[in-house]
Amino acid sequence: MLETLALMGGGFVNALSPTNLFAMAAGTAIGIVIGCLPGLSAAMGVALLLPMTFSMEASTGLIVLGAIYCGAIFGGSISAILIHTPGTPASAATAIEGYQMTLQGRAGKALGVSCFSSFCGGLLSCISLYFFAPLLAQLAMKFGSPEYFWLSIFGLTIIAGVSSKSMIKGLMSGALGLLISTIGMDPMEGVKRFMFGQSSLYEGINVTCALIGLFSMSQAMILAEKKIRQRAKAAKFQDKIGVTGAEIKRLTPTILRSWIIGNLIGILPGAGASIACFMGYNSARQFSKHKEEFGHGSMEGVAGSEAANNAVTGGSLIPMLTLGIPGESVTAVLMGGLIIQGLQPGPELFTKYAPMTYTFFAGFVLVQFFMLGIGILGCRGFAQISRLSDAILIPSVAVLCVVGSYAIHKNFVDVVIMMIFGVLGYFFRKFDLNPAAVVLALILGPLGEKGLRRSLMLSGGNPAILFSTPICWVLMVMCIFGILSPVFMARMEKKTVENAGGDIPGETGDDPVRTSD
Repeated sequence: MLETLALMGGGFVNALSPTNLFAMAAGTAIGIVIGCLPGLSAAMGVALLLPMTFSMEASTGLIVLGAIYCGAIFGGSISAILIHTPGTPASAATAIEGYQMTLQGRAGKALGVSCFSSFCGGLLSCISLYFFAPLLAQLAMKFGSPEYFWLSIFGLTIIAGVSSKSMIKGLMSGALGLLISTIGMDPMEGVKRFMFGQSSLYEGINVTCALIGLFSMSQAMILAEKKIRQRAKAAKFQDKIGVTGAEIKRLTPTILRSWIIGNLIGILPGAGASIACFMGYNSARQFSKHKEEFGHGSMEGVAGSEAANNAVTGGSLIPMLTLGIPGESVTAVLMGGLIIQGLQPGPELFTKYAPMTYTFFAGFVLVQFFMLGIGILGCRGFAQISRLSDAILIPSVAVLCVVGSYAIHKNFVDVVIMMIFGVLGYFFRKFDLNPAAVVLALILGPLGEKGLRRSLMLSGGNPAILFSTPICWVLMVMCIFGILSPVFMARMEKKTVENAGGDIPGETGDDPVRTSD
């Protein structure tokens, strides 16, 4: 216990260094800009800017990515409130009440409530990050080769199933990702596999190039094929941005409920902030003493949605850091950032690399304060950024994709790989397949392959070793849950959207993968 407290204290000391504080401020501001631009998403922003973290220390790089993640989730509410166009799917429910407040001349109040609720949801989610992550890491230390095999299968079933409207399409996406993950040298025997004479594929497909192509370049292609869209003019607001003490007292129960909802959804792999925002909004309406305000500009509705979607951020990091199971596409990109830094998610992050991990945790806490300050002070400026035309947005994203992928190894082959995955991601979105499943399969495929082959080598080819421990059986049950969960999640999402008021406003349809936020 004392050792953990010492690590936590040391983490805050390291996080308060000038370099890390600047990284938090810059990352949060960039994230908010990405979030308030309709058509972009948190996953896209993190993937696009991942290469800029390569030269940083591991803790600083992760803090930047975490700041972009949190900032983008909050930033989506700015355009949702001011132009009735959610910047990310995670802010779809916010647009319902937020835009009504704007029409009533209370845009500043809506932005203040959104910013404060986002801060509270994100800050409270750090509690579970500190509490649950070390416990799960201790459990992961008992894992052997059979357990890692089943763990990889569990991760694949969760993301492939839940993140797509069709379980079959999701599993197809995961299967394609597994095939792609076999490119490179055989991990057990050192034999060349599917390298097509390209020595640059010795270590397999570069995950970062795949991430940039699937999430960023593909979205630029989707935007480019449509008519160049000039954004609606953001509403001007003269009222003060902020919340009073009486309003905080009124919103506190809603924020606490949404924190619990968002945290649980975040910890559960495969759900995501887009579901959390509607569940938070729906619970706010059910328990409100002012139900007549809903649909006509309710502060509680804005608070319920924003606290829930930001509470997902801390919760979603827990399975990724401890078990190597990214629950959604943003954490899959963050996991790619860890791997690029030479770190493997799992128990070692809390033993060998504990100072780095707790520095990241402390930075994640401090990011919430930066988000609150930058959000309140800069909302008027971000409101104008949300109007940015596709004519500027599309070429900017494309250039960043090319420069970022080339910067990885200073190799043009990486740019070609990124473009191939960009085209692949474009068709995935067109046919409602799941890009996140491909990324997860690229990451988890080698882990599952090594676990299976090592287990069979240890047992002399006897598959009974895969069923030899209680943890294996627990993971098998979780795999079954992962396959069946899409049915329950689809019903839950449909019910919460219907209860929240029907159709989702804005342009969230630009990205058919709803959980990619």
